[in-house]
Amino acid sequence: MADGGSTDDTAELACDLCDRVIVSKRNRAIQMNAGGHAARGDILWFVHVDAEVPWGALDEIERIMEDPKVVGGYFRIRLPQAPVYRLTDNFAHYAGILLRIRCGDHGLFCRRTAFLEIGGFPEVPLMEDVEFFRQLRRHGSVRYSQKRIIVSPRRYELIGRARLTLAYGFIATLYFFGVPLSKLAPIYERVCCKRFSQTYRRNA
Repeated sequence: MADGGSTDDTAELACDLCDRVIVSKRNRAIQMNAGGHAARGDILWFVHVDAEVPWGALDEIERIMEDPKVVGGYFRIRLPQAPVYRLTDNFAHYAGILLRIRCGDHGLFCRRTAFLEIGGFPEVPLMEDVEFFRQLRRHGSVRYSQKRIIVSPRRYELIGRARLTLAYGFIATLYFFGVPLSKLAPIYERVCCKRFSQTYRRNA
């Protein structure tokens, strides 16, 4: 596990649940790169700490990676509870196929050799996982599993289900059409982070 200086005892709780806890600076790309370089396996799997992975996920990764032409893959996602989230699940999947992008919520996995050749996750202001995924596709075939990773709905519930879904879609579309990450970062910060922080503080 790679921890970015959390203050909620995550690192301490994880000590008994994983082989090793790596502590790095607070940045998703830096954290994932630190974990990737510290891992010893031939296949690397990057999973968010608040995700619930499907039963048999490791066997599924092994099945997909049996093909030597495959350099990596990902899982479909599912947001729990509200039926409206089925629209969000499917939007994320098919929009991702259309735009040829995939985010870290999907539990990206890849061969160590590909990870090293790409140079890990780029330290950019936003969408480091998407940038990595696009680089990964240039190294070989990337496949997905129909098994679902359950992702936390907390941000959707605090910001608004439709609002956040549309915001993610808008940012992804601008990214696809070449809008620089430096321009997208303030939009993401304002809609998806600042509003989340303000709403979270009001409800705390």
